[in-house]
Amino acid sequence: MMRTRPLKVALLGCGVVGSEVTRIITTQTADLAARIGAPIELAGIAVRRPNRVRSGVPAELLTTDATALVKRGDIDVVVEVIGGIEPVRTLITSAFEHGASVVSANKALLAADGASLHAKAVEHGVDLYYEAAVAGAIPLIRPLRESLAGDKVNRVLGIVNGTTNFILDKMDSTGAGYSEALDEATALGYAEADPTADVEGFDAAAKAAILAGIAFHTRVTIDDVHREGLTEVTAADIASAKKMGCTVKLLAICERARDGRSVTARVHPAMIPLSHPLASVRGAYNAVFVEAEAAGQLMFYGPGAGGAPTASAVLGDLVAACRNKLAATTGAGESAYTQLPVSPMGDVVTRYHISLDVADKPGVLAQVATVFAEHDVSIDTVRQQGRNQGIGDDAAVEKEGGEASLVVVTHRAPDAALSATVSSLRKLDTVRGVASIMRVEGE
Repeated sequence: MMRTRPLKVALLGCGVVGSEVTRIITTQTADLAARIGAPIELAGIAVRRPNRVRSGVPAELLTTDATALVKRGDIDVVVEVIGGIEPVRTLITSAFEHGASVVSANKALLAADGASLHAKAVEHGVDLYYEAAVAGAIPLIRPLRESLAGDKVNRVLGIVNGTTNFILDKMDSTGAGYSEALDEATALGYAEADPTADVEGFDAAAKAAILAGIAFHTRVTIDDVHREGLTEVTAADIASAKKMGCTVKLLAICERARDGRSVTARVHPAMIPLSHPLASVRGAYNAVFVEAEAAGQLMFYGPGAGGAPTASAVLGDLVAACRNKLAATTGAGESAYTQLPVSPMGDVVTRYHISLDVADKPGVLAQVATVFAEHDVSIDTVRQQGRNQGIGDDAAVEKEGGEASLVVVTHRAPDAALSATVSSLRKLDTVRGVASIMRVEGE
């Protein structure tokens, strides 16, 4: 039988996502009640500007006092879609202390302070859900935390930021430069007026921290994640990737070490083969590729942002939290039992694609190869092209002062060794400059 007393829900924030959450709660009341086993009631909506016109949002529910709303004592679930660290951390903690479970889409807060929030939720016997914090509508957190709970996840490789994927896809498909592609992303609403969080990898790094923590049952914060953005990716990089049968993506990569004693988490642009499933992810879509021992390779794909997709993830968590309230139980909390250390980027074993501007004269290739050998980095392929007439090998000589482009792709080696190799290459008199450096992944 359905309980007649409604479960009360407080909403913090009523922007694009919050407005969509409100619409679904108010228009799908009967369906939600049937799925939960009790009706739910939107008890209040905390906003900064109550006089702003919000279509379909009941004006009588708006309040500017978020603190009073979460401290009412009769709130069953608080839905937080404000973002940022403070005052949200304080509001969520207050909600826990007053007996409310919390559903959040706040990747920044969870990546920075998820451990203490989980501890507070456990202390007060309530839930903390955050499916919407990573990859929008794509069911990802729950499969990692529940469906794969009996398996051993070794790697999570994903495109978790739609803005950067749109930019790189546009550069790949049209030959546009970074600035041109960013301008189009901004015009279409994919990029914010200040795109720093996206293009410098901060957004993806927060998501990587969350994914690594869940996948490897250990605590990973955003400070543990190596981060590089895509602002230095050029049309030449994209063209070079195509010559290798690859494309360029901004990837979040979380890996368990082969000996199982540590984990790594990183975000950076990388070349991946066109044969890899992630290579076909176009536009502003997200996709995450999971490698587990028993399940094998799994891929999760879909829209990673936007009001309706994110609201879908929020409502899924809301239903779960409300069901737990009815059953007087809590869902899965933090699982950090392994307490594995997070290794630095230098320990990561990967491949490099390095483009060098070199003097076009005999002996250059031998000098470059010697530097790689000194750092115990094996060369896979070399492509050499003269800027003037072209050279095929060191026997071809052009006039003094000529330049050539030398592209080297390495075998797998520790990132620290590869970085040291690049530093040594910069010191060679015959190397005029290091045009680009990019890792090669997904093979």
